[in-house]
Amino acid sequence: MVDLPLTETPAPRRRPALSWAPYVGLVTIGGLLLLWTLASAFGWASPVFLPSPGRVWDAFLRVATEGYANATLAEHIAASLWRVFAALIAAMVVGVPAGLLIATSRVGRGILDPLIEFIRPLPPLAYLPLIIIWFGIGEPSKVLVIAIAMLAPIVISTVSGVRAASDSQIQAARTFGASRWQVIREVMVPAALPSILTGIRIALGAGWTTLVAAELVAATRGLGYMIQSAAQFLVTDMVIAGILVISALATISELGLRYIERRYLPWIGKS
Repeated sequence: MVDLPLTETPAPRRRPALSWAPYVGLVTIGGLLLLWTLASAFGWASPVFLPSPGRVWDAFLRVATEGYANATLAEHIAASLWRVFAALIAAMVVGVPAGLLIATSRVGRGILDPLIEFIRPLPPLAYLPLIIIWFGIGEPSKVLVIAIAMLAPIVISTVSGVRAASDSQIQAARTFGASRWQVIREVMVPAALPSILTGIRIALGAGWTTLVAAELVAATRGLGYMIQSAAQFLVTDMVIAGILVISALATISELGLRYIERRYLPWIGKS
């Protein structure tokens, strides 16, 4: 009796599932825009408190071309971007090493962990006067206020990521003669990268939230300064235009970080 070779029938390929999330998001935005238009058209709210989308668009064009509060929209955006990303770099330079120390050293944890837990729940407006007293009303104080708001998420996410490194990986590295620094650099830091990136995303959200508070004092440019200047004179359309610009910039930065995550950390979420 001759045994016939068995051939496996290839499994049918599954078509990739369609992602409806972007379409749902567009429908949600469209619904809100429609509701806003109806509310302004039928007078459900006073134009002083809720200007129409057309008035907000006109305000956006006006600040983009003619300027508002001593600067054009591009100049306001440049000033705010500089403050947010300078603060982010400063928070990363301090936060990532601090998280590594907390996660790998009892002495580091004993010194730094209480400080981070003390800073974490404080709202920026609580320590803004103290920062102004210590560092003046110049640019460093604005960057510092934003950086402090960003620091805790980066530190906490770094600690969580380092502790996520498996014991088998650490033991294998030590078996091959890796020093403590090599274990941290070659095993713990790569394992912590996804968590660190998540912390940066959270920190950016905190930074954009703190931006308006940081630009309250002695600022001459910036989106927060523009919003505050417009609010003093009840120029609501300019206030809403500034809020929408901040939201757009925050969304673009979030999408950029998601791209970095997909491009350089493709193993996230895969077992």
